[in-house]
Amino acid sequence: MSQYANILQREFPAIDNELKDYVEGVLTGSVDDFDTCDDIFEAVGDILQGIDGERSEESIRGLCDEFLNIMKNNSKSVERKVLNAPVNIAEMARNMERMDQDMQSIWVVNKDGANKVDSKKLEKAEAKLIQKQEKRQEVTKHGVVPVAVKLQTATASQVTNKKNTKLDQKGLNRSMDIKIENFDLAFGEKVLLQNTNLLLSFGRRYGLVGRNGLGKTTLLRMIAERQLQIPSHISVLHVEQEVVGDDTSAVESVLECDTERTRLLTREKEILAALNSGVQDAALSSELSETYAALQNIEADKAVARASVILKGLGFDADMQLRPTKSFSGGWRMRLALARALFSKPDLLLLDEPTNMLDIKAIIWLETYLQTWPTTILVVSHDRNFLDTVPTDIIHLHSQELEAYKGNYEQFEKTKTEKLKSQRREYEAQLAHRSHVQEFIDRFRYNANRASSVQSKIKMLEKLPELKPVEKETIVTLKFPEVEPLNPPVLAISEVSFRYNPTDPLPIFKGVNLSATSDSRICIVGENGAGKSTLLKIIVGQLSTIHGNIVLHRGLRIGYFAQHHVDHLNMNVTCVGVLAELFPGRPDEEYRRQLGSFGLSGPLALQSIASLSGGQKSRVALAKMCMAEPNFLVLDEPTNHLDIETIDALGRAINAFKGGVILVSHDERLIKVVCKELWVCGNRTVRAIEGGLDEYKREVYKEIEANS
Repeated sequence: MSQYANILQREFPAIDNELKDYVEGVLTGSVDDFDTCDDIFEAVGDILQGIDGERSEESIRGLCDEFLNIMKNNSKSVERKVLNAPVNIAEMARNMERMDQDMQSIWVVNKDGANKVDSKKLEKAEAKLIQKQEKRQEVTKHGVVPVAVKLQTATASQVTNKKNTKLDQKGLNRSMDIKIENFDLAFGEKVLLQNTNLLLSFGRRYGLVGRNGLGKTTLLRMIAERQLQIPSHISVLHVEQEVVGDDTSAVESVLECDTERTRLLTREKEILAALNSGVQDAALSSELSETYAALQNIEADKAVARASVILKGLGFDADMQLRPTKSFSGGWRMRLALARALFSKPDLLLLDEPTNMLDIKAIIWLETYLQTWPTTILVVSHDRNFLDTVPTDIIHLHSQELEAYKGNYEQFEKTKTEKLKSQRREYEAQLAHRSHVQEFIDRFRYNANRASSVQSKIKMLEKLPELKPVEKETIVTLKFPEVEPLNPPVLAISEVSFRYNPTDPLPIFKGVNLSATSDSRICIVGENGAGKSTLLKIIVGQLSTIHGNIVLHRGLRIGYFAQHHVDHLNMNVTCVGVLAELFPGRPDEEYRRQLGSFGLSGPLALQSIASLSGGQKSRVALAKMCMAEPNFLVLDEPTNHLDIETIDALGRAINAFKGGVILVSHDERLIKVVCKELWVCGNRTVRAIEGGLDEYKREVYKEIEANS
């Protein structure tokens, strides 16, 4: 094998033999035509890039340099030889002609044909190279070529119980427990769950936890759509979509979801209208009495008060409860959807990240309200405090299976840690036992006196169960850019007031005086609508105000993470493509390295944004924010959709960051980990609070007690 062939085999292990022979032939047969590295690159560079599309042009040019050095070394080693006798060209030609005739044997022809380069394959390779060149030119011209996204769907398969199916069909199955056995779940080609079971006992509250992208939300959707078998008499409600906006008031929208109450009230009006018109019918009078009894039985007279309490707990004041639903933003309509679910009390309530849309005050109310919930709850949440307060059981999704634990999240962590330690000890003990038995076998294998003992030991080893090492979940790491701290003052706000419309009677806030340095770790809390996101947009320059002054350090580079970051991501490109759109012209290795800093390495970096989970999209947004190497971070609800391990990693990354941080969050654990200074938005101002989060929570509890 030549030096060229060795290099090609080393650099491109999967290279086709025909292409390798072709490239080697070009290099060895045209030595005199190659004077520079560019000449070699023009001849074979595109072919080599076609073999491995992920290789950069610089890498291919490096190989061309290596080929050129080999050619130069070979040309120096060639010595001129003097022939011993003259050469008769005519005689050589006749000999070659005779040899060519002899070579027409079918055996020889077939043998030679196997060593020749297939012309069709070469034409195909050249066509691919032309296509790649055109695509590369298109990328250079337009930045990033959108990737056609193939929409993937979730599928579920389940082994059903014939006995339960028959009972359900006859209406004889009255059990309120849900038992889904031996089912699989997949999203596209990715298997999420395999041969697993799910048991939900009536009246228990289950917290579903696991890493981002493992299928928690998909499982909830499959249950809600009854793709997995659930008894037909059990009502299921999944809070996923926001309420449609129309002229119906917020409180009426909640009351409408009680269909039985709505039906009875409608019938009452119809009967009263008939009786008032002079109709004399004893049957109508009897039906009216039955309707009144039914309304009293379902406590219809208390429905309005109950709906009002739920809406107030979720942040709707008296005026907001009377406003039409079309006047609310998407976030408030999601709260309405949650209020409707809490009011209707289904047999199985499915909640997916319910705290994402709530402020701390509403979260505290919801935690208290759900602790007395009478039916079954299955909730996906990454809020540690919520998971410690609400669930009675934790279901852990990992390794394509579901594992149930009794108790809240804190108890789950302790039990899981002890279980992993026990499994590790058992694994090590089994490994030592196997090693001891194998040592005995190896020692006495050829000893005739011990033959029977050796055979029994071999059979014993074969019967032992397969030994699997304990799977330990990888530690999540996030890495913000390395920056130099700025000398104070970095950011100063003085006497700032703001209103969206000059005609508004009252400002969002007024007379705000705040400052921040490179050491700042400021957390902003407050009710929804108090102006937290508005304040951040003023700081980053997305909103301007004519009242007050904002002074920024001349070297300040702000990285802004928006609350609705998903709206700013192009769903039709890959993770690498998102960064390439914003920062074109950089090598793919740099984009991949940046995504890897936020846990998006390997195949994930090449997936389309549309196929990612909510937490993975948040990581893409963080990676995108940090590409410009900001030295001051402004983060608006960064924990939404992130799993618990990633939230912990975010806290570590913020503490390690050398620049300043202003953070809006409702995640109590993150606030306690990073917060040095707490700002509270409320009563049309922003104030710093002494005593931190604990003092703010005491104020909230007092307010809730005063309003209850």
